[in-house]
Amino acid sequence: MSFAENLLFLRKQKDITQEQLAEQLEVSRQSVSKWESGQSYPEMEKLLQICSMFHCSMDTLMQGDVRKNFSEDIYGYDRQKNQFSKWISAGVGLILLGISVMMFLTSAGMNEEYAAVVFFTLLIVAVMVMVVMGLQMEQFSKKHPVIEDFYTEEEKDQAYRKFTVRIAVGVGLILVGLLVQLAGGVALEEAVLSPEAAEQRETVLDAVFMLMISVAVPILTYAGMQKEKYDIEKYNKEGNPSPERKKRNALKRKVCGCIMLLATCVYLFWSFTTNNWGVTWVVYPIAGILCGVAALVLSGGDK
Repeated sequence: MSFAENLLFLRKQKDITQEQLAEQLEVSRQSVSKWESGQSYPEMEKLLQICSMFHCSMDTLMQGDVRKNFSEDIYGYDRQKNQFSKWISAGVGLILLGISVMMFLTSAGMNEEYAAVVFFTLLIVAVMVMVVMGLQMEQFSKKHPVIEDFYTEEEKDQAYRKFTVRIAVGVGLILVGLLVQLAGGVALEEAVLSPEAAEQRETVLDAVFMLMISVAVPILTYAGMQKEKYDIEKYNKEGNPSPERKKRNALKRKVCGCIMLLATCVYLFWSFTTNNWGVTWVVYPIAGILCGVAALVLSGGDK
């Protein structure tokens, strides 16, 4: 492809007019029109500015085919995002599964402290997985802060259809869990059981509900992360944040870190003082909600 063809393709990919491109390059619209028709070429300074604006090399712009950058995932972005989504969702599920397993073990008569050890083991594994994936994703983002959108509209439409199905499945599992718990509660009220047996079966029902949650929430998490994968514009903005956005991001990390640290302290203090390990885990979901609220509040200025 010639320079004229490459420039025309890049401008249309950015969905900007000749006037808008001319304004960004501080030239006249007629100059851009002559470049795209092959009547003239820009000066070296403008060529470098065009390369920087469209994230391509001089050789590719002048003699190559810029369309290859849009038809191929040259940085491995899709693979990296898929791996990140899967393992982060698995980590979330592992934490919730740990809660469910702890409740099952407690209902089976295991000492609550031993059941808590099982939960903390799964929690540690989940945290390690999420930390590793988070660091790998951070390294990828630093290495490739800006990429061109290589996804086709057909791929994006198909991804959105998958997103709606996953959301429906996740919500459906939660509702089924609620229905099972409700039906089990009614059956417990009608059954003639000792207080100990009734409490044990109630714990089992709660554990079953948490088991459904441990399946549903990772599905919902994965659905959201896969949908976000196709928002290349958002990824590029996060890769090149404004100074104000950098400050907000740093503040969000500090606030969420403090919330989770406080939650851990509350969990340990409450558990050891009341010896009720089967209930005190609710501190972590509450802390997660607070982190989400804090992130939304602190992102109020982001567009």
